[in-house]
Amino acid sequence: MSSFLHAFGCHVPERVVTNAEIAARVGRTPEWIESASGIRERRWAAAESTVADLAVAAAQDCLARAAIGASALGLIVVASGSARPGFPGPAAEVAARLGLESTPAMDVPMASAGSLFALAMASQMAGSFGDVLVIGAEKMSAVIEFGALEGKGLDPNTAILFGDGAGAALVSARPGRWEILDAVLHTDGQFRDALSFDWAAPLRMNGLSVIMQAVRKLPSAIDEVLARQNIAAGDVAAFLLHQANQNLLARVAKSLGVPGERVFSNVARYGNTSSASMLIAAAEWSRQDPPAGPVVFSAFGAGFHWGALLARST
Repeated sequence: MSSFLHAFGCHVPERVVTNAEIAARVGRTPEWIESASGIRERRWAAAESTVADLAVAAAQDCLARAAIGASALGLIVVASGSARPGFPGPAAEVAARLGLESTPAMDVPMASAGSLFALAMASQMAGSFGDVLVIGAEKMSAVIEFGALEGKGLDPNTAILFGDGAGAALVSARPGRWEILDAVLHTDGQFRDALSFDWAAPLRMNGLSVIMQAVRKLPSAIDEVLARQNIAAGDVAAFLLHQANQNLLARVAKSLGVPGERVFSNVARYGNTSSASMLIAAAEWSRQDPPAGPVVFSAFGAGFHWGALLARST
């Protein structure tokens, strides 16, 4: 049974954190930060704000754009790598705050690639559950500040990257704006220590390992899903990727042999919002009167987990 993407939504906090503000805390210059990452600013949520708060706001935006009420949903999937540890996860709170009393809600505790994995699962589950709301929500500022609270200060290699926000997508078996054609998902756990966080110690990132694996695995997954559907990379209207940093986006475009502008980018304004970033990008892209044609979603993240999903405008 076919599944379709109907609408996207997003939410970012009001507070803008500039490179100048971060630079003053990490002993670097604003110019160095932008050169290293392509990021000029990011959004950080208020201290009292939670992952669920961000998720609910993005969900409401998506539902409004899809012109349906929350009561029509058959399933909610919330992806987040920065939700506080323990149980229940944020999905149950999100469902309750949307006014739902028995609709199933599940968590995907996966950083960066979580919303992609959730989209792929939703495309398979929509035939049984009906309309599925996928949300990626992250409060990465809390992860960054954790190191400072531990007396270690901010790590200049990670503090410059991350921001907060949430994105959402409505997936359904009902015909919609984009038909989901295929998806590929992969995991290689031997690299799980290269990017990790457990709320017991500051974020650990082996930047060289992460970038080396990402620049190989993202294009490989995209090529794989396109080959399965006999579509050339040059025929894809847009690539909506996890917004890790601008340098990675540029290298993926080069590897695929497509113009850089085909790879949508908003990382300069929001930084890396982990599992929220791909859906925030999709929400902004969808509001720009996008051209018809195939669309690729792809992400790479801690685990390592990565993959790609292919859709086509109807």
